[in-house]
Amino acid sequence: MAESQEQSQERWLQAGRIGRPHGLDGSFYVTRPRSVLLEVGAAMRVEQQDLIIERRAGTDVKPIIRFASVSTPEAVEAIRGQALFCELAQAPSLGDDEWWSEELEGCSVVDGDTAIGAVSRLLVLPSCEVLEVTRSDGSELLIPMVRDAIRSVDVGDRKIDVNLAFVGAS
Repeated sequence: MAESQEQSQERWLQAGRIGRPHGLDGSFYVTRPRSVLLEVGAAMRVEQQDLIIERRAGTDVKPIIRFASVSTPEAVEAIRGQALFCELAQAPSLGDDEWWSEELEGCSVVDGDTAIGAVSRLLVLPSCEVLEVTRSDGSELLIPMVRDAIRSVDVGDRKIDVNLAFVGAS
């Protein structure tokens, strides 16, 4: 029982997607990479299969990796397009006031004691990142990730306290 509860609470970060093969040894390009998660020795999950990164080359923008158990271009083609996931517990630590977007998605959003809704996703805009919040009435609200708009973030309690007056949506 405890094991199934623990597994259901596992949190995963998407590290990228498997792209086209590179060479003949099972290496492949990673599309939409989060390069900080793609290090040699890192455990990745692809389609419920756990794989270990054996080699990393290329650049942070266009990384090339190889798994220990994937050794041919044909094997890469069989999983091409699949998402690469890294367990949150294995991810590098972030600085103060930094969170992985997956940690914020689903958090309840409040303004003091007033429930606002839940975070549906984190968007990266040219000027800053914003929380896209689905309000209780189904409408969408964008809240910038700036100190004046965000009072506190508690990913453990899955709760974000915001200042709606600052956002102009009170």
